Amino acid sequence: MSYVPPPPNAAPVHGPVPNHLAWSIISTVLATCLCCPLGLVGIVAIVFSSKVNTLLNQGDIEGARRASANAKTWCWVTTALAIIGLLWSIYFFTSGGMAEYQQMMEQMQG
Repeated sequence: MSYVPPPPNAAPVHGPVPNHLAWSIISTVLATCLCCPLGLVGIVAIVFSSKVNTLLNQGDIEGARRASANAKTWCWVTTALAIIGLLWSIYFFTSGGMAEYQQMMEQMQG
């Protein structure tokens, strides 16, 4: 089989453009659970992730690449918030923070 080049009028072939949708959803849920409302920043990642396939279907390859890059950036931000929230939770529970919280609540009720 020999190589046959595409016709000159053919649309340019582009590599896959990742949408990072699964990452954005998982990181948003984790960051929201572990880091309070700051985790909702991940919604920005979900929005950019959702744009990627729409832009690809419209033929806007560069727009899809920009949306993918923005989604990836916001996924990293949200993942960092989730990690910070996890570390804070570990510190809180290992330093006796829960016992102090319960004691404070009992004092307020009594």
